[in-house]
Amino acid sequence: MVDVLNRVPDTDCIRLCHRVVDGLCGREPPRRDDYSATWSLQEWLQLLDSLTALFRLAVGSNVSDEEVLAKLSEVGSSHAEAVLSVLRARREEIHRALLDRTNAISSATLQDFDWQLKLALSSDKISSLNTPLLSLDLDVRHNGALRPVTMEMNREELSALICSLEAANKVVLQLK
Repeated sequence: MVDVLNRVPDTDCIRLCHRVVDGLCGREPPRRDDYSATWSLQEWLQLLDSLTALFRLAVGSNVSDEEVLAKLSEVGSSHAEAVLSVLRARREEIHRALLDRTNAISSATLQDFDWQLKLALSSDKISSLNTPLLSLDLDVRHNGALRPVTMEMNREELSALICSLEAANKVVLQLK
């Protein structure tokens, strides 16, 4: 989806990429209002997700410049070089932000659990199944503010979450 990046001049592309990195590092991300004439809301959200994912992948997996340029093959060469220049300039900052975020998630997942086991009792048929559910309450920091998130999971969903957390832990250990 990064191909829509061609709609802005090179200097705006560099500025946008720096703002995306700012958002990735916990500072002020780019504002949709600044680019509303250039992209639709859906294109804007997909572009932000694509650029954020590209920066995370490039830094988290230590991807070479050639591989980054290959991922940006749909983008004009001047725009690809602009993205690459921002990546080169802020690689260490992105790396620190990814480590900080992963460490925060790891420490939060290891420290503050309040386990509660509930039975689904919404009807006679469901209550007879005795389906165990996990209610997980998380405090998520988003744009500097903590907001509570509650998830209710069955056994399969819990297993998938644990696998995801184990994979994230492996990535953290590789980044260290």
